Amino acid sequence: MTHPLSVRGGVPTLDGSQRVASSELPAWPAVTLFALFPIWWLLGLADLIWILMAPPMVLLMVRARAIQVPRGFGLYLLFLLWALFSGVQLERAGQAIGFSYRLLLYAAAAVLFVYVFNARRRINEQMATGALTGYWLACVFGGYLALAFPGAVIKTPLSYLLPTSLTSNELVNQMVVRRMTQWNPEAWVVLDPRPTAPFLYTNNWGNVYSLLLPFVVAYLFKVRGTPRFWVLVAIIPLSLVPAFLTLNRGMFLGLGIAAAYVALRLVLMGNVRGLVAIALMGILGAGAFFLLPAQDRLENRLSESSSTEDRTSLYTQAIDTIPESPVLGHAVPQEPDNPNLDPVGTQGQFWMVLVSHGVGALACFVGWFLLAFLMSLRRGDVTGVVANTVLLVGTIELVYYGSLPYGLPILMVAAALALRGPDAVPTGGARRRVAPGG
Repeated sequence: MTHPLSVRGGVPTLDGSQRVASSELPAWPAVTLFALFPIWWLLGLADLIWILMAPPMVLLMVRARAIQVPRGFGLYLLFLLWALFSGVQLERAGQAIGFSYRLLLYAAAAVLFVYVFNARRRINEQMATGALTGYWLACVFGGYLALAFPGAVIKTPLSYLLPTSLTSNELVNQMVVRRMTQWNPEAWVVLDPRPTAPFLYTNNWGNVYSLLLPFVVAYLFKVRGTPRFWVLVAIIPLSLVPAFLTLNRGMFLGLGIAAAYVALRLVLMGNVRGLVAIALMGILGAGAFFLLPAQDRLENRLSESSSTEDRTSLYTQAIDTIPESPVLGHAVPQEPDNPNLDPVGTQGQFWMVLVSHGVGALACFVGWFLLAFLMSLRRGDVTGVVANTVLLVGTIELVYYGSLPYGLPILMVAAALALRGPDAVPTGGARRRVAPGG
């Protein structure tokens, strides 16, 4: 199931030392991305840290031996190449900022995948799911901050360091001057504030929460019997408060798909206790939804907002851009027919790739995650089933959620954990690892 990218065996580095095995790659570059996310947010680096941490990972992998990737990963590499070539479609110098930023995020996600896929011993399942749980805790804490201080604005240290020529760019400004909620008290129709912290948009919050919650459950299996287990068990129902008050329909759909899919897998495995646990979590979620003012707020939002009609219009316009440039796309999202709407291609990663890079790039991008899902179907262990579930939910959410810069790294870690096989376990004095390929 894998292709070696370097020759096996001890190969001396420039300083004469032996290359370390790829499984011994240190955990810190990947783990700190997620576990220290609140720090990156406060510093103004939350949207850049994925790119900044990629070079250290590359350097560490260059020093390692026998770096491998699974079969099929070439699809994503082809997407990267395709996206790069679509840059010839740029029409203005100002467009290069957004284009370059997204391209670097796509490349950084590839680096993260290869790193986690290879660092099997140092980034074992408990380490990986623990780091993702830390990311989830940052999401929940940010949600509560948003509920407590909906109008707060944080000027990060980076906002003082960057020149005005950069901070005047809307995208850059949003990165370095953080808002707690997606809320405009001066709008014609004033809707309830929806948490965004520690992300840019409420949809980012919903996307991250729905992808991370299954990994939190997987981490609970790793820390059973410890104080961390009980702390997380208490926090999960508390996390539903900011989650439901985001009024994020896509998140509700994603969690529902995850629960239904895991229930189906449990039925096929004959796991009755797991089914009972899923049912109890469903009852808890339903109870929280009706106890909180989420239902009234959601009905108010649906009646006062035209978000569904706006999205439908933008999706239609995205399809209409295909004949103009079906191969390379337009490099960046396009102006909508209605100037009051968001740019065409911004309402979902699926549409972003289609509009920006063309039909072929979209096939490679989505095809990689679908292939990773199919290749990991045989996993029957907890982490494997969870990673496989996240790949399914995340791929579906690409249609209506933008996965940059927060969701795509989660999907890549899910793919790496799913495709590299379960952790080695002691068997008769020896350690044995079962890969997805057998």
